[in-house]
Amino acid sequence: MQYRSFGRLDWRPSALGFGAMRLPTIDNDPAEIDEAEATHMVRYAIDHGVNYVDTAYPYHRENSERFVGRALRDGYREKVKLATKMPCWKIKEPGDFDRYLDEQLEKLQTDHIDFYLLHGLNETRWTEMSELGVLGWAEGAITSGRIEHLGFSFHDKLKTFKAIVDASDLWTFCQIQYNFMDIEYQAGTEGLEYAAERGLAVVVMEPLRGGRLTKSVPPSVQAIWDTAPVQRTPAEHALQWVWNQPEVSLVLSGMSTFEQVEENVVSAGRSGPGTLSEEELVVYDHVREAYETLCPIPCTDCKYCLPCPSGVNIPRVFDIYNDGVIYDNVERSRMVYNSFMSEDERASLCTQCGECLEKCPQQIEIPDWLAKAHEVLCQD
Repeated sequence: MQYRSFGRLDWRPSALGFGAMRLPTIDNDPAEIDEAEATHMVRYAIDHGVNYVDTAYPYHRENSERFVGRALRDGYREKVKLATKMPCWKIKEPGDFDRYLDEQLEKLQTDHIDFYLLHGLNETRWTEMSELGVLGWAEGAITSGRIEHLGFSFHDKLKTFKAIVDASDLWTFCQIQYNFMDIEYQAGTEGLEYAAERGLAVVVMEPLRGGRLTKSVPPSVQAIWDTAPVQRTPAEHALQWVWNQPEVSLVLSGMSTFEQVEENVVSAGRSGPGTLSEEELVVYDHVREAYETLCPIPCTDCKYCLPCPSGVNIPRVFDIYNDGVIYDNVERSRMVYNSFMSEDERASLCTQCGECLEKCPQQIEIPDWLAKAHEVLCQD
C-alpha cells in the first residue's frame, strides 16, 4: 500500500479508502447488506493497508453505519480512521446536531468520529446549516472529543465550493467528486487545487463515476484505451489518473465485490503522484472527448433520489436510457425497459413533484429527463 499526505495533519492515509456505499447486498435489496461477504471485504482491505473507512447516515437505507460498526469489531476500529457524515437535510433545529451525532456514534459502536463531514453541501444547504449554527456546534463537539476533525462533502458549483472552503478555519478536509471526466464539473481540478493550497486534505469520491467508466466500455472508447503505452483495466486507468494528482489525499472506492477489493488494493500499491507519462495523459484526454460525445445524463447511480414518492426507479431508468445512447442500441434498451423493468418502476409514473431535484447531488433535471427517457423507451 502507498501512503499520502493529509493536508495539515501529521498522519498519512492509505491511497485507497474503503467507501461503504456500494456494499454487496442480498437479492439486490440495498437495505440488506451481505454482512459476511462485506465484512470479509472490509477486513481484507484493512489487513492489506487500508486505514480509512467512509460511511454515511443514509447509505444502504440507513444500515451502512450499523454494518461498519460491527465490521470494525475485533480490534479493527483501532486500525483505521473512521469517517461518517451528518445528514444535513434532516437537520431542522440546532438540537438535531447532537441527536444525529449521538445516534451515529451508537450505530458505529464508537465514542468518537475521526473525520466528520457535513454531507452533500450546496449553496442552499450550507446557508441553512450556517443559520442553525453548525460551526459553533462542531467546535463544541471537537472540544468534547466526539469529533476529531471537521470536513464537508460537496455537490455544487465551483464558486460555492470556494466560499465554503473560505468560511471557516475549522475545516480539516473536504470530499469532492473527481475523476478524469469531471475536471470542470462541480469543484473540479480548480477546486481541488484551491482547497489543497489552503491546507485542506482532499478526499475523492466517485473516481469511477459510479462505475460508468468501467462497465461495458464502448468500443470507440476501448479502441482509444488500446493505444495507451501501459495497458490497464478500465478501473485502474481511472484510479491511477486520480492518484496521479499530488493534491489528492486519498481515493474512496465503493467496492461491491471481493475481487474489486483485491484489484484496487493491488492498484493502490503501484500508485503515486506524477506516475503517469505525458503520453498516457494524452490518451486520457482522448477518452474524455469520446465519452463526452456519448453520455447524455450524468447520473452516478448514487441513489440519493430514492425512494421516489411515486416508486420510479430513477437511476435504473437513466442507466437503461444512457446505455441505449452510449452503445447506439436504443432497440435493446427499449426491450430491457419494457420486458425487464416492472411497470411500477417506470418513468411514466413520475408526477413531476420535484422532490428528487433537491436530493440529486449532480443537479440533474430529473423530471425532464424521465419524461424524455420514457418517450424514447416506451413501446405502446
